Amino acid sequence: MTILGRSIIVKLVEEQKCIHPFDYDLFDGDGYVLTVQQETNLHYLEHRNVISHEVVFTPPDVVGHLTAKSKYGRLGLSFLNSVKVHSGFVGRLALELVNLNNERAPITIKRGDPLIHIEFERREGDPSVYSGQYMFQYLNDQEAEMYSNLLSRIYPTLFSKQDLEVKVKNRVKL
Repeated sequence: MTILGRSIIVKLVEEQKCIHPFDYDLFDGDGYVLTVQQETNLHYLEHRNVISHEVVFTPPDVVGHLTAKSKYGRLGLSFLNSVKVHSGFVGRLALELVNLNNERAPITIKRGDPLIHIEFERREGDPSVYSGQYMFQYLNDQEAEMYSNLLSRIYPTLFSKQDLEVKVKNRVKL
């Protein structure tokens, strides 16, 4: 696998909306920094799923990997998710966080604060796209339709319009 550099990620963002919405200021080295949808306050030992503000789409030949910003790690915030975003996945990410602060102090993550790095790697071999129940999770109707149309237009052999319609209808909503 090869980590994709900024120029390739920018092209994927512009052509395939692999991050939406996006802010050029959040491109960071060889990745992008995701933010959270709403301000969250975690008390000591509290576990919470926090939803990314950005929609993530990993094209069929790409895998996403997540790592927490060290700023929050130094405060004692632990990121519990697996670090992989499957090829072909579209949706907002549910980021599983727990506060392990040594002083037992609450940790606040403000809306728009950079929280999680996502790096994209090129995958080798035949595509095996995500087909689970979390496809299109936390998307509004317009976003779900936009991505469904994008997938069926760009990758018609991997995503059938009929299957996508079912996934849009049955998606996890906020």
